[in-house]
Amino acid sequence: MEGLRPSVVYQTLLVQHEAQFIVAAFLAVVAAVPSSYKPEYKAPSYPAPSYPAPKYPTPSYPAPAYPASAYPAPAYPAPAYPAPAYPTPSYNKDNKYAGITITSQSDERNLDGSSQWSYAQSDYTTREESQVQKKMQGVAYDSYGKATYEDVMGNTNKGSSYWVSPEGEKFTLTWTADDAGFQPKGDHLPVVPVHEYELPVAPVHIPFNGKGYKIY
Repeated sequence: MEGLRPSVVYQTLLVQHEAQFIVAAFLAVVAAVPSSYKPEYKAPSYPAPSYPAPKYPTPSYPAPAYPASAYPAPAYPAPAYPAPAYPTPSYNKDNKYAGITITSQSDERNLDGSSQWSYAQSDYTTREESQVQKKMQGVAYDSYGKATYEDVMGNTNKGSSYWVSPEGEKFTLTWTADDAGFQPKGDHLPVVPVHEYELPVAPVHIPFNGKGYKIY
């Protein structure tokens, strides 16, 4: 540039400097712009390895043989207990029937529901009873409390008993039990006293007026 004028040289340098500045700015802009190119990466696929199942032989153990232990059976001596001694029972000397036994006994049951039985003891006590099925009128109530009457089969009983008290007094009791209730009879049973009442006389009502005078 020796033959050029200073102004030309200055302008040339200025143009070069502006060109460098423009290039640098363009490179900065290019660097600032995000790149749309993205490389696609695919994960490699490996086949799953297959291993054969191991085969182990089944272990075999011999059964242990234990010798049978022989223990002698223990021998225990039989215990010796003294025979118990029970005192002879003493009965009251006033009891005339200390050893009461059954002298006779009978029991009969029938298919129709009837039965009869009796027994006698050595102390002269006796008892006998008989039962018979009987048709009687029964009462039934429904859920509303209404009574209905119908024939039903019921059991009737008759019997007697005889015994002697420790004082020597003899008693005889007879009874009947049926649809009329239990009806005992015996000389030792108390008797209901009979009272005779005089019927009251109704008072004669004489009307009065409000002033105390009779009304005729």
